[in-house]
Amino acid sequence: MPRAGPKKVQRYSLEFKLTAVRLSQQPGMQVQAVAAALDIHPFMLSRWRKEVRDGVLRGKRGRSRRVPPAREIARLQELEGRMDSLADTVRREQQEKEHLKTSLQRLEAEREEVRSRVDALLEEVARAEGALKERH
Repeated sequence: MPRAGPKKVQRYSLEFKLTAVRLSQQPGMQVQAVAAALDIHPFMLSRWRKEVRDGVLRGKRGRSRRVPPAREIARLQELEGRMDSLADTVRREQQEKEHLKTSLQRLEAEREEVRSRVDALLEEVARAEGALKERH
């Protein structure tokens, strides 16, 4: 049973927030996917995105940057690895889709050719049957 009392609130560095926002703005990336990879709630990431748009959350200029904790670095590296893996998967799926599309087009063309041959043979059979009937 959960304990009563104050709940521990996770604090994230400005750099972590800005990096998470930048990752979520990459083409094809969804807020939910980035949030899940960073183990944060999608609403939190959406709020950070809004704060960046509104100018509330922005990088510090001219100041020395604080080195992010190793945990944050590891999580971001893991996310980058997942993004690379997903990009490779998407690339392979697109190649397979194109291959299947060209194979389907080729098979459809072959099917039409076979149908034409069958139709020609059926006409030839019908003519031959007609000629046989005229002889008898």
